[in-house]
Amino acid sequence: MQKLNFPEYTFRFKNSENKVAIFDEIRKKFIVLTPEEWVRQHVVRFLLNDKKFPKSHVNVEKIVKINGMNKRYDVVVFNPNGSIYLIVECKAPAVPISQITFDQIARYNMTLNATHLMVTNGLNHYFCRMDHEAEKYIFLEDVPPYIPQN
Repeated sequence: MQKLNFPEYTFRFKNSENKVAIFDEIRKKFIVLTPEEWVRQHVVRFLLNDKKFPKSHVNVEKIVKINGMNKRYDVVVFNPNGSIYLIVECKAPAVPISQITFDQIARYNMTLNATHLMVTNGLNHYFCRMDHEAEKYIFLEDVPPYIPQN
């Protein structure tokens, strides 16, 4: 798989039915390794190892209803109170990040109401904080690290 713009991480792999699978710490199972999954697994490790989000607050690939249609988000990080801190949209490295990508995560966020968004193809990462009152993104250099709540 392609080298991504993340720190080096160690992953578990296995071969099954002539396909390579990677172990997902959050889902606790092996997932077929696609280019998008490679990015998603790097994002999960980045959030757990580098940003110190608790594993119990991270959720991967769940269905959410958007305008009556079932959609699937890539990664969500919850606050301790159950509200959503961060939504991450992952694309394969060959997929350029475009306005369409931001429109997709913005549609998801109309339902999920996260305070932060991250869009990445593993090579380019974009982070922003939502200003819900002004209905705009405020771009950030990085996603803020987890700060435990008392």
